[in-house]
Amino acid sequence: MRTPHEFVVSRSDTLHVGRVLALRLDQVVMPGGNVVAREVVEHLGAVAILPLHDDASVVMIDQYRHAVGRRMRELPAGLLDTPGEDPLTAARRELSEEVGCTARDWSVLVDVVPSPGFSDEAVRVFLARGLGEVGRPAHLDDEEADLSVVRLPLAQAVSQALAGEIVNSSTVAGLLAAQAVLAGAVQPRPVDAPWPDRPTRFAARRG
Repeated sequence: MRTPHEFVVSRSDTLHVGRVLALRLDQVVMPGGNVVAREVVEHLGAVAILPLHDDASVVMIDQYRHAVGRRMRELPAGLLDTPGEDPLTAARRELSEEVGCTARDWSVLVDVVPSPGFSDEAVRVFLARGLGEVGRPAHLDDEEADLSVVRLPLAQAVSQALAGEIVNSSTVAGLLAAQAVLAGAVQPRPVDAPWPDRPTRFAARRG
């Protein structure tokens, strides 16, 4: 059996450091010895939550996303922007802030690495059940001040994803995973399941 190549980085230069990401340029040694440049977007990582009611309806949001220039239907989500924060703690906070809910039962649905060709971003999608209402905060800033909360049957949300109407990667993955769970095809993982792809480089830059 051929020994897998080790992709060694011979040099790494930081090109930009922003509020939620950094961009670096790595020189990577390829098989055969050729060295090529690879741009890498460093990300904080994020959590998303699929809040599922007992009637198999899901709570989602419609939120403006400037990079694509339109509102998108997504699961509530947020960055892991507090140093050392447990992902479940972040998920509880985002569920309360974005859709005004709490949950009694939590589990891990799926982990997503949306763009591994150029970014270390990873998203952990939680399943939240046993929902209760607490109300959203009275004052929200920026895009969140405009978001709308939507409740619809999970089956309808899955149909919207398959029709290309819902395209956010972690949302699509979470919806399909939840459908598989409800069908009895798989079981969700515990909240402390290993997450080896959780990014660390950008968080370390921020101290």
